Amino acid sequence: MRTQLKLTRDGDAFIARLAPSQASAMYEALSYLRERGSGDAGLALLVGAGREAVDALLERLAGPHRESRDYRLAAEELHMVYSALTAAPTMFLVRDGVFAEEPFHIRLGFYRENFDVLAHALVQAAAEA
Repeated sequence: MRTQLKLTRDGDAFIARLAPSQASAMYEALSYLRERGSGDAGLALLVGAGREAVDALLERLAGPHRESRDYRLAAEELHMVYSALTAAPTMFLVRDGVFAEEPFHIRLGFYRENFDVLAHALVQAAAEA
């Protein structure tokens, strides 16, 4: 997975040039949390937005992802993505807080490190924009 990300300011939003793997990881994290059935309050706690906002962003991030492309994202959408990337791994904690890497990889198609690096890159890119 590409570990760098560039955000460019566009008014009150950002233009993010996402590699296919980055867009896919964002989609998988959001869709996994959306499908968990935590209810509206649980989803809002996890990603800071309700189902309608998550569904709208999922629709825009949906694949297939074959080449890099630009996405216009509001700050609130960047927050949703960041929160999803950091919250999804916590759903795979088992006894005594041990992370279950294999089920995570099977379900999401990525390693936890991929989500961590992408979340970190979002914060760095936002700070530089």
